[in-house]
Amino acid sequence: MIPHQPPSAAELRAALDEGTAIDLWRRAVARESITGNETNFAELLETELRELGVATGHRDFAPGRPNVWGERRGKGHGPKLLFMGHTDTVHVRGWREHWQGTEREDPFGGAIVDGALWGRGSGDLKAGICASLSALRLLDAVGVELSGDVGFAFIGDEESGEPDMGRSEGAKDYVALCESGEVARPDFAIYVEPTQLAIYPVQMGFLIADITVTGKSAYFGVPELGKDALKAAHGVLSALWRHSDDLAERGTHPLIGRSFLLVTEIKSGGYIAVPGECALSLIRKLRPGESLDTAAGEIEQTVRDAVTDPEIAVSVDFPAGRDHPLGGSPTETDADLPAIAALRRRLDEALPGRGSIDGAPYWSEAPFLVDRLGVPTVYCAPGDIRNCHTLEEHVSVEEYLAGIVAFAAFIADFCGTVAINHVNGRGDPS
Repeated sequence: MIPHQPPSAAELRAALDEGTAIDLWRRAVARESITGNETNFAELLETELRELGVATGHRDFAPGRPNVWGERRGKGHGPKLLFMGHTDTVHVRGWREHWQGTEREDPFGGAIVDGALWGRGSGDLKAGICASLSALRLLDAVGVELSGDVGFAFIGDEESGEPDMGRSEGAKDYVALCESGEVARPDFAIYVEPTQLAIYPVQMGFLIADITVTGKSAYFGVPELGKDALKAAHGVLSALWRHSDDLAERGTHPLIGRSFLLVTEIKSGGYIAVPGECALSLIRKLRPGESLDTAAGEIEQTVRDAVTDPEIAVSVDFPAGRDHPLGGSPTETDADLPAIAALRRRLDEALPGRGSIDGAPYWSEAPFLVDRLGVPTVYCAPGDIRNCHTLEEHVSVEEYLAGIVAFAAFIADFCGTVAINHVNGRGDPS
């Protein structure tokens, strides 16, 4: 096959079938896939992959909860690009009540209002998944033959919030397939978390700590017979906030900022009595280079040092293990990689001003690719994380369509093209 110059953004934009691309996005939003019900969306994705001529596979990472993946093999010996994203969404409690009587009442309706598509999962992250699939369809429509391979991995259990779920079990199972050689490792990956078409090569890490202070309850009239857990917890809180101040002084990352901890909940009392127990929760942000084990140890030491009464007990648990038993690791991919430079250029061509480099203000599953597989990974997709998980979740249609064009152009850049053939309306060589 003869190498060929990849198509321009203008050529791709002119060939894009907007109606088909938006229809796929709306059908994706219509597939309710709140964590635990991933199969409802995964079935649609497997069908779409097969229609694109992608060789697919699927496997349950938990009973009735499948991952779906696929690969379009190239015509030469180019590198492999992976698009990865989670199929589950957060809940919709309160959505219908909030939007009652409006076009946006159905959280799975995919209503287009004021140039944006609304609904649960529209941004987090069905816009990114659908943009990646539509990008491959667009390349077919202009007759591009790729040298390298394009892979897709659509996995469940990323979102937290549902009981006993949200542990990245889908990511763990998929990465295990890559480690065993059953699925080919990519050379570069785009995890399609919403970024407003910016590029996030770095993300924060996190751990959650649940702290319980246990004293002894007593009738309010004889408080000397009790051990006030709430009063002891006051000392714990003060020590934790001092620890957070210390973390902030340890340095900053140009894209992620400073580390800190945030106390998110405290519960105690409830009776007219000395509080016998106090429970609190916190989240700790980590910068790249910080250790989860060290961070957890410092929290435990801070808590225990703050309680000096031997008759008051404390326990510290870390319930939110992800790629690490204690939480989620921070990760960083070199922002100067040629692949990232190419992606930046294509994003800016598709929608001028996009393609900036920034840090992810969230944690997602890039560490499974970066740390477990050694694959350079970035986050990039249409959508604004600031309205995700809210009753305002929506994505600009213009941004979604631009994402398709940018992804298509980048696929051609990264994988390389070997030929461009004239095609008919179905995207088949004529």
